[in-house]
Amino acid sequence: MDLLTCETEAQRLTVTKKVASAFQEGARIHDQESTFPFAHIEALKKIGYPSLALPRTFGGLEITLLEMMKHQETIARFDGATALSIGWHVGQIFQWRATAQWKKPEYRLICEQIPNKQILLNSAATEKATGSPARGGKPTTTATKSGEEWVIQGRKTFTSMAPALDYALVTATIAGENEVGQFLVPMNARGVTIDETWNMVGMRATSSHDLVLDHVRLPLEALMERIEPGMKKAAGWLLHIPACYLGISQAAYDEAIRFAKQYSPNTLDGTISTLPHVQQKIGEMAMLLMQSRTILHSVARQWDESSDLEREEMKRELAMAKVTVINNGLSVVDIAMRIVGAHSLHMDHDLQRYYRDMRAGLHNPPSEDMTIAMLAKEALRDE
Repeated sequence: MDLLTCETEAQRLTVTKKVASAFQEGARIHDQESTFPFAHIEALKKIGYPSLALPRTFGGLEITLLEMMKHQETIARFDGATALSIGWHVGQIFQWRATAQWKKPEYRLICEQIPNKQILLNSAATEKATGSPARGGKPTTTATKSGEEWVIQGRKTFTSMAPALDYALVTATIAGENEVGQFLVPMNARGVTIDETWNMVGMRATSSHDLVLDHVRLPLEALMERIEPGMKKAAGWLLHIPACYLGISQAAYDEAIRFAKQYSPNTLDGTISTLPHVQQKIGEMAMLLMQSRTILHSVARQWDESSDLEREEMKRELAMAKVTVINNGLSVVDIAMRIVGAHSLHMDHDLQRYYRDMRAGLHNPPSEDMTIAMLAKEALRDE
């Protein structure tokens, strides 16, 4: 059974869980070897995962943001890197649907390919010189018009899922206009290469390498839209980020519970799960996870039930949800490692990977400092 033939959300989540549960061993190997999980992505393609958020007009499922969160969390419980990678694609399609961009001819051509060819795309907006796009830096990558073509020149960092992408949505400063455009770049275009620079302690298997664009020639219609640098509008699809890290923290909790129920040192008649201080830690983790899931799902549901105008007023809720889930997740993993003890530091143990992967969430958008500054400004502004 694939996702596209399921009749209910519960059935779809069961399918996703069944497929993702086979990723756990591969997640260990790909993390250790810093390789990309092609087999995991192919397994998700087979059940139609890339079409989850696609409008029904193109044969997609057009799922809600809340359901998207649940699927992303489910995958991340078994492989956080795979979840974060595929989340950028599904989230981007969700954004197209939310903003009705799919109605434009240049977007329709891409949407039509997703269910049939299972193509994958991701944005390539970050650069070493400008940092996060959310901070408003203008790209050093340039797009120069040459006759009936654009010539793209530059380098992008943090291009997640780079080895598996079919297209990249590249931001570039348009020469002579001092404006920024987003260009659809086929990954097989001449002049497009991947520089395998990704060597991080966390999310190693996302293969978020540098994308190098060396005089890449594109037709004029490759300009998808002109954009204003910086994250100005509320973007519900970015909740795929905290959903991923919620899944990782849930996995850490599951591992701590498993260990507590099984580990029985010879100083005890039973397992350490009977010890009051261990039970205290387990209760703390459970409460943090409940807080995170309640907040994340509540904000996602609010988005689903809101009008376009109301969604524009949700920037603080969206940012708060991300920051809360990340910080709670960091605490959950820390507590889980305290329960398991020194065993959790072994490089073959899943908990040390969860610890490293959770740290990466601090650097996904939106950042904590920008979120807190936004909340403070709203609290202090004159009514």
